[in-house]
Amino acid sequence: MTSIEQNEPAVVIIGSGAGGGTIAHELTTQGVDCVLLEAGPHLTADDYENDEWRAFNQMAWLDDRTTSGSWRVANDFPNLPAWIVKAVGGSTTHWSGATPRFMAHEFAARTTYGDIDGANLLDWPVTLAELAPWYDRAEQAIGSTHRHGRPPLPANNNYKVMANGAERAGYKYYATGPYGTNATPYDDRPASIQDGFNFQGDKNGSKWSTLVREIPRALATGHLDLRPECQAVRITHDASGTVDGVEYLDAAGNLHKQAARVVCVAGNSIETPRLLLMSASSQHPGGLANSSGQVGRNYMRHTTGSAYATFENPVRMYRGETMAGIIADEAKHDPSRGFAGGYYMETLSLGPAFLASFVEPGEWGRSFTEKLDAYERTAGMWIVGEDMPQESNAITLNTDQKDAHGLPTPNVHFDDHPNDVAMREHGYAAADEVYGAVGALSVHHTPPYPSTHNLGTARMSERPEDGVVNGYGRAHDVPNLFVSDGSVMTTGGAANPTLTIVALAMRQADHIMNQMKSGEL
Repeated sequence: MTSIEQNEPAVVIIGSGAGGGTIAHELTTQGVDCVLLEAGPHLTADDYENDEWRAFNQMAWLDDRTTSGSWRVANDFPNLPAWIVKAVGGSTTHWSGATPRFMAHEFAARTTYGDIDGANLLDWPVTLAELAPWYDRAEQAIGSTHRHGRPPLPANNNYKVMANGAERAGYKYYATGPYGTNATPYDDRPASIQDGFNFQGDKNGSKWSTLVREIPRALATGHLDLRPECQAVRITHDASGTVDGVEYLDAAGNLHKQAARVVCVAGNSIETPRLLLMSASSQHPGGLANSSGQVGRNYMRHTTGSAYATFENPVRMYRGETMAGIIADEAKHDPSRGFAGGYYMETLSLGPAFLASFVEPGEWGRSFTEKLDAYERTAGMWIVGEDMPQESNAITLNTDQKDAHGLPTPNVHFDDHPNDVAMREHGYAAADEVYGAVGALSVHHTPPYPSTHNLGTARMSERPEDGVVNGYGRAHDVPNLFVSDGSVMTTGGAANPTLTIVALAMRQADHIMNQMKSGEL
């Protein structure tokens, strides 16, 4: 592995997931020396355990966190507000693989939706037309099915039940993708073996992740110094306000400092604002890049819920890919439904242990065991849609509770906006209609799980007073500081965010290269 001296200024990338791993690949393949700091271990396919709870404990970010707000997650899972990965590859080793694009109106949410009481809406400083070529590149890197000539995944029973219900309910836009899992061999990755267990670590390697694609290729260039189990704790700057280094703790808890030419923060929408807030200084008393006061604010986690339908005959939803189909009709903006924005319905299957934990947290007795007894006869879908950014939904530092290193833990505060609630209820009703059309005996509405789509806490804005970074993810306040993950999303849209994060990271890397060539960085 390439070793870069700690006193040698490099591009320092914090986090190795969809954003950070992509930035590392894009820059190193153009000859730029990069240090990639990853808080978790470097797990590979050989390390993955095909056991739900053991895999969860092996991969999940389980550091102490606190939770507040009226969302149900604060009661059901107060120490686990988010279900993300702490390992090389980040949550791309845990994602479902869904790769829909944002629609044009979602980049102009404030203009399209108007003034929604309590929502801190803003138009993006980027349009769909500007991002379209980067979406193309991201889809080709990921190998999205149904795109650029890539074949679709085969339909499993869970999808067939949903698709038949969709047709009878009058929906028109449903398919087995797009997904980032190979239906046929592609880009040195094998085809799916329909194993039904790649949600937490894909041993087969057919599903795209930065662990299997971007990071190995970046290492092969000789320009990447990958440092697993190294957690960034502070970004430093010189007297002029230019970032000059990153302090981090190694696996033994020893403190180091890596000199930096540029810093790209991609720690997810909880750890990214936490790091910026912990990097406060006399020049940045409210936190680094926080003159707007928006660091940590506008936290979004998508409006979600699930529906599990039981049938007379076996469905065996667990066979085939975990996510294998999408209904897109409700993703449009149609305020006549009683809410702004839209949502997707996507097939989902949880294993018995996870279903027992998440189907109805806290439930016990006959109604609970009936759900588990019907497991083989159950079909499942996830409802995922746009939630409203609110300033009060925020990541803050909990100075009363410290982590293992004595640092303040992040507190995740969230309250549903009335628009979120109306969308979720509409989604539940739509699921009832889809499953009812094919003879479901019952449909259970599962409350939102711990967050997997964490967005918006360092949002893009045209004006510095409205956000944290510009349209390229460059901090308004700091010339050589970038944010490279879902934190930059101005609004959440309805689509699963990974494709957009990758497209934005590719575009950002191109911008950084141009700035380096011009001498501005």
